[in-house]
Amino acid sequence: MEVISRFAPSPTGLLHIGGVRTALFAWLYAKSRGGKCFLRFEDTDIKRSEQKYMDSILHDFDWLNITFDGKPFYQSQNRSNHLNAIKQLLEDGKAYYCNCSSERLEELRSKQIEEGLKPKYDNKCRSLDLDDSPDSVIRFKNPESNSIQFNDLIRGSIEISNEELDDLVLLRNDGSPTYNLSVVVDDVEMSITHIIRGDDHISNTPRQINIFKALGKQVPEYGHVPMILDESGKRLSKREGAEGTEVYKEMGILPEALLNYLARLGWSLGDEEFFTIEDLVKVFKEGRLNNSPSSFSTDKLKWYNKEYLSRMKEQEILEKLSKLSKNFSKKDEFSIKALRLIKDRCSTLNEYIDHSSYLFGDLQSYDPEECKNVFTVESIEVLKILISKLKDLNLWSEDQILKVIEQVKSEKQIGMKEIGQPFRLAITGRLNAPPLDKISIVLGRERVTGRIDKVIKEFS
Repeated sequence: MEVISRFAPSPTGLLHIGGVRTALFAWLYAKSRGGKCFLRFEDTDIKRSEQKYMDSILHDFDWLNITFDGKPFYQSQNRSNHLNAIKQLLEDGKAYYCNCSSERLEELRSKQIEEGLKPKYDNKCRSLDLDDSPDSVIRFKNPESNSIQFNDLIRGSIEISNEELDDLVLLRNDGSPTYNLSVVVDDVEMSITHIIRGDDHISNTPRQINIFKALGKQVPEYGHVPMILDESGKRLSKREGAEGTEVYKEMGILPEALLNYLARLGWSLGDEEFFTIEDLVKVFKEGRLNNSPSSFSTDKLKWYNKEYLSRMKEQEILEKLSKLSKNFSKKDEFSIKALRLIKDRCSTLNEYIDHSSYLFGDLQSYDPEECKNVFTVESIEVLKILISKLKDLNLWSEDQILKVIEQVKSEKQIGMKEIGQPFRLAITGRLNAPPLDKISIVLGRERVTGRIDKVIKEFS
């Protein structure tokens, strides 16, 4: 049997990082078994579903290089089949009209909660054989005995008693089908055989299995992935403000690093840490999907990203940087020098741009508080001695620059901090930067001495 899976987001917001991982697992589960994976937009919430979110989700998967099979499936376009399935259930005596008012249902719910019972419909209209009316809904006749058993691909055997379930609404009084009915009909329409989704759907699974059976359709296999927790231990979700994929792209995270990190959040194959998407397709079925939550760490993601950047050729990094900043060019020798100077300090593409900003153009300003603390009367005198010696150098080299620094330290009887801080701040505009001799070589004598001259004039 061919494995056919799907990822089915609701286009009511941006695709967050937990959704990406669920999509990745659903896609890899199918692809690693030679199967197919489809993208389905569950867009029946007309008030909240927006085209801009669908476009954003498609753009995210394009950036991530995850290609779904066929064209996207839109749940809203399958409405006629949803209604036909409800009609079939009515005709087969597996669904019924219910005219209970919202006031009655709310009173019933309040009373059950007061008595410590699980709130659920009491099946008042189940045997009344009511006809359709303007305010009626259609409910599913859920089995009243036995239990639903299924072997979860991740969690193992799960059993839920039918007594815990109620007769859920299939069609609202406004004529719109409900989620659990629509999902089942869509999965039948798409010939879905395996469903990999978040564990927040576990409560829906027994309801959907019963609808599959009532319709006389093959029940897919289910696997429920534990949710991702944030660094404070809270569940990552769209409603809780989890970051959209675009945020990580804007941070300068590489798509391959993000996918690798997300794959390792809940899946493992021995102690191996690094997998390309091609690797994952080959070995995913050999690994193990964990049944416990994983914690998302931005620092760990940046570590992965740095590792991926370190494995890339300089020209590859420059090509990416040139698309983000006009300072970098893959054909420019100075860009290569800048890249080599800062690469050990950078975990993202954005950090390359930030850490290199002082290397391009002129320094426009300095932090007032840092200047106040660093450019003192004493340090300006140190800079005056330093610049005179730098200007006299016959050879502009790392060795000669380091010798000048040692000479100034000796003459003024000061430590490295007393010369290093004003020197670094003067030529970079920051206190955290690579070694001074290496920065000076990349900047060149003219810009180094020019920046020191400017500081001396401004703060003397």
